[in-house]
Amino acid sequence: MPAETTTDQFTEAVHAAWRADSARLVGALTRMTRDVELAADLAQDALVAALEQWPVSGVPENPTAWLMTAAKRRGIDHFRRADNLRRKVAELEGSARGEEADVPDLESQVDHIEDDVLRLVFLSCHPSLTPDSRAALTLRLVGGLTTGEIARGFLTTESTMGQRISRAKKTLATAGATFELPTGAERTERLDDVMAVIYLIFNEGYTATAGDDWMRPDLAAEATRLARMLAALAPEEPEVLGLQALLELQGSRTAARVSASGSPVLLEEQDRTLWDELMIRRGLAALSRASELAARGTPVGTYFLQSSIAAEHARAPRAEDTDWQRIAALYDVLAQAAPGPVVEVNRAVAHGRAYGSEAGLAVLSAVDPASLGESPLVPSVRGDLLERAGEHAEAAAAFGDAATLTRNEGERAVLLRRAEDNASRS
Repeated sequence: MPAETTTDQFTEAVHAAWRADSARLVGALTRMTRDVELAADLAQDALVAALEQWPVSGVPENPTAWLMTAAKRRGIDHFRRADNLRRKVAELEGSARGEEADVPDLESQVDHIEDDVLRLVFLSCHPSLTPDSRAALTLRLVGGLTTGEIARGFLTTESTMGQRISRAKKTLATAGATFELPTGAERTERLDDVMAVIYLIFNEGYTATAGDDWMRPDLAAEATRLARMLAALAPEEPEVLGLQALLELQGSRTAARVSASGSPVLLEEQDRTLWDELMIRRGLAALSRASELAARGTPVGTYFLQSSIAAEHARAPRAEDTDWQRIAALYDVLAQAAPGPVVEVNRAVAHGRAYGSEAGLAVLSAVDPASLGESPLVPSVRGDLLERAGEHAEAAAAFGDAATLTRNEGERAVLLRRAEDNASRS
């Protein structure tokens, strides 16, 4: 790297290498030590060492090999200090001799390395952990995010998030969680948990539940990266491909979802030329692969159906070109496969667009707002359907009700604006 490279550029290089390969590092170290907390600490020590040494020595030709070697050396030092773990020293020293030469050619070991990553993903989503802890630990161990980054994403303090992640690691140790891949029904259940965590992370980034920002794009992008990784690790699972497709297709709209002033822009008002064409192609390709597996008899589920709905929006060059009848039919299938209030609210929107506001309101009338807690979803959709029906006074009241329920400032501004617009037209 040239002599004029700044400290900031070195720091950026370190974090780029960390973000790209931290899951591989932690996964390999967990396999060697059989201790995920120790593995994460060793990997973190290697990161700190890189931040200290690379500005002096320069960025190594293979950053991942450097980080792995540094982490292994720290592991050997750790076990040497523990007299009762000499066997571990021998194992790690043998591993270091046998693997350091191979690390620069990571592609030659892709099956072994990616198997470690898959094990790490499943370990992060162990059933002994709460959903929030699974999300935090997945972002930390698999996503490579710092504790501070995760805390900002979930609107909490760094110390609180650090405690949550630390407790999650200790819970895994107490539960006797192993680094072995689950099999049979347990594997299916855990895979569902993994996908649910990734989707939870994406949704929190795509439409934040609270705070000043409408979106947290970094969080949504990290979830999409995790979904791509999972799809690469489980390419014969149509639901995993469906999840990747869903996140790619929804994430493709990111640049169009916020105006130049920072205000939220609703789907039908978005400038579709701002949608990310590469993400759309990736999403449609993943959905196509899932469809091929489904055609051969492999069962599909809710992520496949949701991505099929997102694909209808992606394929429409203009909002008015959207095939709402097709979307309504897909929501009908989704409601049978995974009944729930959120699906019903979205089904109401689809039926309202496809068959008129009365049809949408009929579907919505069966949804108990209490089933969604203090969510603004039901009154905001009711307001939208009433607005389209020309019932502006009722629409204004519904949007006003929704505005009192949301904890997101961007969403509140949109709802209040729509309430005022309808009140002026009533």
